[in-house]
Amino acid sequence: MSKATGVAEVTDADFEAEVIGADLPVLVEFTADWCPPCRQMAPVLSALAAEEAGRLKVVQLDVDHNPETTNAYKVLSMPTFMVFQGGEPVRSMVGARPKRRLLEELAEALRP
Repeated sequence: MSKATGVAEVTDADFEAEVIGADLPVLVEFTADWCPPCRQMAPVLSALAAEEAGRLKVVQLDVDHNPETTNAYKVLSMPTFMVFQGGEPVRSMVGARPKRRLLEELAEALRP
């Protein structure tokens, strides 16, 4: 998996605790080692995790090693980003995007 610095990895085993049970909104990137756009997003996610620390939790889930969660959320393309708030998915986005656009989509999804 293209690991973004400062971004936690989650698995099928801890998805419930780390994402569904999180106090903060969570951005999950469904990713894979073989995915060039996923590698392209790694620095964007690292920056986002650092800039939004305390307001947004950013995590990655390797789809090849975590089929239960991947199938449960019907993820078919990588990267897929899902925003979870209060334990529920509130937004899904597919494909690499510039940081500015990702921030705009997050703001829209997390608006009270």
